[in-house]
Parts: sequence; structure tokens; C-alpha cells
Amino acid sequence: MLESTIIKLRALENSDIDLLYGWENNTDIWLISNTLNPFSKHILKQYLKNSHLDIYQTKQLRLIIDLKKDGKNIPIGTIDLFDFDAYHLRAGIGILINSEENRNKGYATEALRLLINYSFNYLGLHQLYCNIASDNNKSIKLFTKAGFEIVGEKKDWIKAHPEWINEYLLQLINK
Repeated sequence: MLESTIIKLRALENSDIDLLYGWENNTDIWLISNTLNPFSKHILKQYLKNSHLDIYQTKQLRLIIDLKKDGKNIPIGTIDLFDFDAYHLRAGIGILINSEENRNKGYATEALRLLINYSFNYLGLHQLYCNIASDNNKSIKLFTKAGFEIVGEKKDWIKAHPEWINEYLLQLINK
């Protein structure tokens, strides 16, 4: 359910600490991920320590996106469910393909497809949502291609020194 011919979504491992440390502290993506402070390895180790807990306890799920290449699994990013709501059967979704060389090759599309399938057919969710800056055309295209619809716009939502950027709310409802 979490694997295709080119992508595998897997649980976090202790050996992922250096990857996560690099990805979470990449200031180039802080605006997109709403990050204001760097992450310490100590905090990430604590996060990894609790990553075995299920989504009903933690209200989130982070998976590593592995590219299946030449018989090996190469970590290229992460995909997350967050703000999981077991009563209303919904969750937010976010994705990162870390390296520019792995972008625009269909890997994010495939990872998103796998997580949508898992969310609707295994977790039984009714809907997924995401928030995307209005100037992030690649992410808007990725999510709308997967069936998400723009259902709202938050004005001047993201402070991007010195200007402000609007943010779209997108939803995918399992019908």
C-alpha cells in the first residue's frame, strides 16, 4: 500500500537523523514549512524516539520517501500527515523532495498518490487538506493534479520580508 515500482514510503529510522537534521535546518524551505527556528539533533532524536507511536496517539505521521533505484532505496524526501482528527476523519498533508535534481520527475506525484490511497483506504479518512503559498506554482500544480481543489485564500498570510504572500487552502474529499 505504501510502495510502487519507483517509490517506497517508510517509517523513520534512527539512521535518518542526519538526513532529517539537514532537511529541517535547510533555511531555503523554512518559508514553505513555516519554520522559524533551527532543529537540534537532540529534538530530532526525541521525535524519532516517539515516531513508532501510531497516528491516533501523536496526531501525525511522517514517512521517508525512498526512491527505488538499482536495487537500493535512496531517501529523497518526506511526506507527512499532520493535525490528524480521528473524529472528523481528516488530516493535513505536506511533502518535501529535498534535492532539486529529484524534483519534476514524478516522485512527489507518486508519493502523494500512495499517501492519499493509504489515508482513504487504510485510515478511512474522509478528507485531506494542505496549505500552499499562492506563489508556489509547483506545489499548487502537484496537489491540483492529484485532485485537490482550491477552496479558500488567506490574504497576507505569510510574512516574506518585506512583502506578504497569500496562502491557498486546498482540499481533497473522499467521495
